[in-house]
Amino acid sequence: MKVLIVLTSHDTLGDTGRPTGFWLEELAAPYYAFLEAGYDITLASPKGGQPPLDPKSNEPDAQTDTTRRFEADADATAALASTVVLGDVDVSQFDTVFYPGGHGPLWDLAEDADSKAVIEATLAAGKPLALVCHAPGVLKQATTPSGDPLVAGKKVTGFTNTEEEGVGLTDIVPFLVEDVLKEQGGIYSKGEDWGPYVVRDGLLITGQNPASSGPAAEALIELMADRG
Repeated sequence: MKVLIVLTSHDTLGDTGRPTGFWLEELAAPYYAFLEAGYDITLASPKGGQPPLDPKSNEPDAQTDTTRRFEADADATAALASTVVLGDVDVSQFDTVFYPGGHGPLWDLAEDADSKAVIEATLAAGKPLALVCHAPGVLKQATTPSGDPLVAGKKVTGFTNTEEEGVGLTDIVPFLVEDVLKEQGGIYSKGEDWGPYVVRDGLLITGQNPASSGPAAEALIELMADRG
């Protein structure tokens, strides 16, 4: 199985001057889940090369066994340093696609035409797609072949408004993930703040927050196995 993992290239929280990027746990946990399932992993980002890491995701209270494993893994860090340019990716060559979150995707991937094309082509080809934490917000411009919002009528989750309040960024982010999923007609649900919560609707898998990234990857692997 070949999985494409799509990361952000955006590194600044609005006009605050503070850094952001992808959230390490949301890459590391799925990375090892896919690796241990025998998947061939390709990392991509809009600009290619080394994606920006949200430094808060590598602070002691955010570290996990998988983030420490990733940081010490020469193969993993080399792959991260040399992500392919998303616009150069032929998504037809992959069996499935996974989007980690972090705040960065709200600025670039949510508005990126190549990302939109990857999402739409993956689902149109009958292949599963998974997104976690802030990444479900990337679905906001994606549409079905008939032009309807992709999430309309679909069960979804993503970073909650109260979780955004908890990190103090409600007034800084360009949009709130929970709100935009509801506005697009998604059937939004959530679990407890910061606890693992994953929703599957057909080929679409969404996870609420960092703790949901590993379980979302496992749900994707299970779905792929069920499909043979």
